[in-house]
Amino acid sequence: MADNRTPTGAAAASTLLQRFQDHTPHSPHLLGFLTLFITASILMFLTGVTLTAGILALIFLTPFIIFTSPIWVPLAFLLFATTAGVLSLGGIALVSAAGFSWAYRYFKGMHPPGSEGLEYARSRIYDTASHVKDYAREYGGYLQSKVKDAAPGA
Repeated sequence: MADNRTPTGAAAASTLLQRFQDHTPHSPHLLGFLTLFITASILMFLTGVTLTAGILALIFLTPFIIFTSPIWVPLAFLLFATTAGVLSLGGIALVSAAGFSWAYRYFKGMHPPGSEGLEYARSRIYDTASHVKDYAREYGGYLQSKVKDAAPGA
């Protein structure tokens, strides 16, 4: 007969010890956790020091900033406007150079990207213009016949 009782004594201790050893972290896991803990602690400390230094600097430098703001505000505006202008001119120059390069390749017959769309649009405009011209001729002839009917001597 099988014994279904719970182990007692030394057998229970060895079973408990085996379960405990199965759940204990191995050396690489323990080293990884320790590294994570130390790194997170250092980063939290540095965050606290940075926040404290920023608040103290704001407290001590606020009077200086307030008294010298008539100088800093126009200077900041001038610096912002100059930077925005230079960046805008650079962007416009870059877009212009890209456009001229595309146009040069298009007119030389090198078929740059997007030229198929331009050719399609050109053909659509030409077709529409020719249809409008034909319609105008037909409708113009219709109007001239109506004018002759209304005023035979005209």
